[in-house]
Amino acid sequence: MPMPLQPRLRAALRVLLSHYVANGAAAALGLLVISSLMHLLGGSAAASAATVGAIVAIPPDIPAPRRGKLLHMLPAPLLALPLFFVVQRLHGEPWLLGLLIVPASFFAFLAMAWGKRGAPVAIAAVLALVFSMAVPAPAGGDGWQSALSSSFYFGLGALLYLPWGVLANRLLNGRYRVQMIADVLLSQAALMRLQALQFTPMLALGERANPLMGGLLLRQAALADQLQSARDIVLESPGSARQQQLAGMLLCALEMRDHLLASALDLEGLRTQPELAQALSRQRGVLVALAAQLERLADALLLGQMPAAFESLRAGLELPPLPPGAGFTPARLAQALSHRIGHIHDEAARLTALARGETTPDLALVRVYWQMFVSPTGWGWKPFFGLWRWRAAPLRHAMRAALAIGAGYALSQLLPWREHAYWIVLTIIVVLRGSLAQTLERRNERVAGTLLGCLLASVVLAAELPHWALLACVTVAQAVAHAFTLQRYLFTAIAATVLGLVQAHLLGAGGSPGFVLLERMADTLIGAGIAWAFAYVLPSWERQQIPALVARTLAAQTRHAREALGLGQLQAVDNHPELAWRLARREAYDSLGALVQATARAWKEPRAVRPPLAPLERMQVHCYQLLAQLTAVKSMLLLRRGHLRGEDVQAPLQEAAERLEAVLTGAAVAAAPEPPWDGEAVPQSLPPLVEADLAPWLLRRLRLAEGLAQQLRSEAMAVVTPLRGG
Repeated sequence: MPMPLQPRLRAALRVLLSHYVANGAAAALGLLVISSLMHLLGGSAAASAATVGAIVAIPPDIPAPRRGKLLHMLPAPLLALPLFFVVQRLHGEPWLLGLLIVPASFFAFLAMAWGKRGAPVAIAAVLALVFSMAVPAPAGGDGWQSALSSSFYFGLGALLYLPWGVLANRLLNGRYRVQMIADVLLSQAALMRLQALQFTPMLALGERANPLMGGLLLRQAALADQLQSARDIVLESPGSARQQQLAGMLLCALEMRDHLLASALDLEGLRTQPELAQALSRQRGVLVALAAQLERLADALLLGQMPAAFESLRAGLELPPLPPGAGFTPARLAQALSHRIGHIHDEAARLTALARGETTPDLALVRVYWQMFVSPTGWGWKPFFGLWRWRAAPLRHAMRAALAIGAGYALSQLLPWREHAYWIVLTIIVVLRGSLAQTLERRNERVAGTLLGCLLASVVLAAELPHWALLACVTVAQAVAHAFTLQRYLFTAIAATVLGLVQAHLLGAGGSPGFVLLERMADTLIGAGIAWAFAYVLPSWERQQIPALVARTLAAQTRHAREALGLGQLQAVDNHPELAWRLARREAYDSLGALVQATARAWKEPRAVRPPLAPLERMQVHCYQLLAQLTAVKSMLLLRRGHLRGEDVQAPLQEAAERLEAVLTGAAVAAAPEPPWDGEAVPQSLPPLVEADLAPWLLRRLRLAEGLAQQLRSEAMAVVTPLRGG
């Protein structure tokens, strides 16, 4: 069913007001300023070469902390300039140039060892190769002088963009903080709506237990990455009142993520109870309404408006009172579920109050997050030294990419349209990714986007527009290409195609009337086919990474369990932040997110090389359930410690922490997990939840956590054992 017009317009407005579009517009404006300035000072040839230099410097320019921004962008032009020059010098010797391209591509792609920070640097370096190939050889004259002249203007354009990128990032820092918070809130609202779908009663006991869990896991993994990006910008030196307000909102969002995870506890069993259908329906309605309020809050932030007052939904969480002595019945657990959704409700209310200036953030907590939860900005040599192992994925990808680029270049020299050899190489560069799943996705979007972009570029070039109009086309194309690289690559492929063809025309290679659309389409298909084929050369199958990811996940779960069951909060006089637990919580989410994403990629690999996916997916589900159980325990210790007596829970907490650590590390084997609402080991007569001594509930959570740890460890071994030595 197509989306109604109003939601489409709202979604489009959110995109236009997003941080990635603002970043793309800033990058394009810098490109326009540099190209115009160079055109006035040096003419069209100098402007074209300088524009290429600016384009090469743009990929690392993403929303980032102010501290270390220049150091983050500097490696790209430093690597690109010598590559551009050498290609210029060897322009008249295509086979010698081919011998250069292979090792140059290999060393450029080694930058992938630095992960998300290194990928743009690698792309920038190989783009310098490609665009230098697009510059035609000079007709007569001194080759050295021509190469030096073009490289000088190329380097000047790249170096001029560096201060522009640093300045734009600083000027937009305040806006980026707001946009990052709004983006996180929109993602959490989407996750909340998906979570709400789980509150639908099952039609039969035999129905699949949780068909939505796969989507929830992927959304949680994506949210973990998004939250870290927001931490890096929002929590950097929040000195002003506005910055502290936004930092407090981000911390509320982090707490809401935990409570949303805990809201799934006991839900599977409750869905099978027909008498609870109405209660689940009301709880689902509250979650959907809270998601709508988060979306309105995000829209208000993006538009710079005062958010609307929070609308209390507590009435929707009230369930009929229970008689005393009910024990852990489904009805009692449904009331506990309403209580956990109430925590989400309270965090949403606190978020709105912070946004409206009706309350102040916890500055002590903000200070802790600023000091400990922001990513490092230095490069360091450790990733480079860790590359030189045969199984290292970045090393294999660098070798794979170099071989593919070399094969594509060699084939391009045998084709009738060899003057456009760079186009095949460019297609290989942007399509071939580190995994088969990513390569297949890029292949499809690149082919479709390139075909559309070729058609659009052909129209632009056929119109014989003046030089300033072509520069404007390059500017707009650059804005779109840079903005949507990580968001919607199809748009990037269309814009990048227009950018590449128009820029090549400005350089004097491809603007002649002999430019033929079918040749461009053929180059795209050939390049995409080569990239697809080489995805199977020296492959880095996910099964090679899974054991390390499983070990990291188990270690993170062990540490989180130990810190979550710590007794410090029971002795505290306030809710002073527990730094060790918060660090452990972040690592638990991050490690599990990496495992979830690797599993999703493994589904697209050949069946013969896939890891054991069934136990791997069950392990992920139980990891999130264990996180949820421990989050519920921690919430009792943080928010309801007045209902807990230290002498009653001190020994159970310590023993449970020791048993969980023993099970997760493989030092011991726990007993089989207890039934979801077992009542034999706890008092049968319980007072109402809100006024109760919460010790029986805490003991129940601890027993269920031990059962989940046992399942988790067993499934981890079922995943890792077949992969050892494989």
